[in-house]
Amino acid sequence: MGIRMAEVYLRRLTRWQAEQQREAVANLYVATYRGAAGSEYRDRTGFLRRFEQDVRHDGFDMAVADSPGLVGCAYGHPLEPDGSWWAGFPVEVTPQTEELTASGRVFALSEIMVLPDQRRRGVATRLGALLLSRLSLDMVVAGLTEEATAAGVGELFRAWGWKELPLAGAGAQASGRTVWARGPVR
Repeated sequence: MGIRMAEVYLRRLTRWQAEQQREAVANLYVATYRGAAGSEYRDRTGFLRRFEQDVRHDGFDMAVADSPGLVGCAYGHPLEPDGSWWAGFPVEVTPQTEELTASGRVFALSEIMVLPDQRRRGVATRLGALLLSRLSLDMVVAGLTEEATAAGVGELFRAWGWKELPLAGAGAQASGRTVWARGPVR
């Protein structure tokens, strides 16, 4: 006789709902990445600062997974046409990518996270599909930190058919940050 796992329900949140859920989302972030002991406050504070910035972007969108209680979420927004997002990542930006960014056709998947005990059950795949289902943009990108890479997010993107963008310059690898993309990466 097997153990029956609770059903996971997905839903979209409006910007207002996302702001109302910010504390629960921050708790999810800390539980998902479980940094070094004692760093939870710093990790949570940094996350809340980034989340607040992301929610303010035009076109912000968010999907959450409940079972009961928050077990995962994914959110993002279209990139600003000025291309400033790319400055934070050590990758080669092609002329085509610059053109797509300038025309507002690139969506940044800011975060996708699932509690460790809910992983490998298709929750992240379902969250990603729900979040991206309404997009009519040409490219989706995600910048990963070392923590996200260690949590297996890069492997998830690879399984989804995303491509890791080539690093620019010799010092880029030392940053520990990578960018993954789905769409016209030529």
